[in-house]
Amino acid sequence: MNFVCEKNTLLKEIAVAQEIISSRNVMSVLSNVLLEAADNALTIRATDLKVGLESKIPVSVVTPGRTTVYCDKFLSILRSLPEGEVEFNQDEERLRIHPKEKKIDFQLKSIASDKFPELQKVEDERFFDISQHDFLEMITQTTFAVSDDETRYFMNGVYLENEEGSLVMVATDGRRLSYIKKNLGFPVPDFKPVIIPTKILNLMKKLSSGEGSVSLAISEKSIFIHFDNQKLTSNLIEGQFPNYRRVIPGEQEHQVELERTVFMEALRRVSLLVAQKSLRIYLNLSDNVMILKSEESDIGIAKEEIPCIYEGEETSIALNYVYLEEPLKVMEDDIIIKFTEGNKAITLVPSKEKDYFHVVMPMQID
Repeated sequence: MNFVCEKNTLLKEIAVAQEIISSRNVMSVLSNVLLEAADNALTIRATDLKVGLESKIPVSVVTPGRTTVYCDKFLSILRSLPEGEVEFNQDEERLRIHPKEKKIDFQLKSIASDKFPELQKVEDERFFDISQHDFLEMITQTTFAVSDDETRYFMNGVYLENEEGSLVMVATDGRRLSYIKKNLGFPVPDFKPVIIPTKILNLMKKLSSGEGSVSLAISEKSIFIHFDNQKLTSNLIEGQFPNYRRVIPGEQEHQVELERTVFMEALRRVSLLVAQKSLRIYLNLSDNVMILKSEESDIGIAKEEIPCIYEGEETSIALNYVYLEEPLKVMEDDIIIKFTEGNKAITLVPSKEKDYFHVVMPMQID
């Protein structure tokens, strides 16, 4: 195998491959990345047996072939090289790496490609398309609410279901919930609801151009995501996702409308003095006024008053400020907080009608 390509083009792909490869691989070949040169293209594959990546970049192929090399060291070598074209030449059990017009020479030990595991595949008829913009929005509006409690593994991913031709994504950690629904406007191949690990969704978000469409396919135990020059696969999380519909509040009689940036800035300042154990912040509401307050024992108190649109009796709500801050970062326009009582779940929705919302459970008021 012999090919030439731009250093930075290959570097970007190998950096992503290294993110997928597990540092605790039992099989040594899983620490490697597969390189296959043919038809003036280089195919790159990496897997940890749960998540797989296949990408393709243009290169100048002199002699076709395939091999695998230790990804971590390969990445370090590429990062160290000067800008410009690099020549790669497979010689028996070593891959020679030689920048053109430079007196630099690396030889990296390789492992035969036939020992590299095959990536999962699925029938073409299972795929359906959704715009990258819409799918990225679904990811952005949900992944931050996923639980990091490994004992509740069934909440360590994002729930996806097909609801009469619309895609619904939900994430929860038991104390908050994020929901988004996209109507695709065409029939979607039927699939049972699944739980998608956040790793593959975050990779998709990182690699996607945001333009064009993405093709999705879901089998009994895997998800397949194809876009641009990338193909991602991942095992699904097995288990029973909580009945999220029971958590979504029904009619909520009170609402507060706030300018999003003003609210976020006040929240950022007042959160400087929250108690680190509880992260509790208080929202005190009266006619067209919200007062944000926090208190850290033996250190101090923070309080800020901001305008809002609210008519109703005085109410106090205690919340984990992170559960307010994270959805505010991904929402657009001004926001509306809906609630019934200070000790019941609140719902955050954008002031302009959208297809997502966020539910947050309150804390006890000391």
